Amino acid sequence: MTHAEIVRKLVGNINPAGASHIDDERFDNLRTMIDLVEELLGDIQYVTRSAESWEGSVKRSGLYAKKFIDNLKEEL
Repeated sequence: MTHAEIVRKLVGNINPAGASHIDDERFDNLRTMIDLVEELLGDIQYVTRSAESWEGSVKRSGLYAKKFIDNLKEEL
């Protein structure tokens, strides 16, 4: 099982079904998923500060995180 599959299983379905008794629960799941993504993106954004480090391994992580964030911005 991948990390994404585990999270999906824990959070539950987020796709609306068109029935309010189902969609209320799925909306709550969507809010939970968004809260998690915001927190994880914040963690990644924090690592981008390391992109200017003089230490090679630290800089590598910072540049990798920065590239991800930059690509995400472009995609969105």
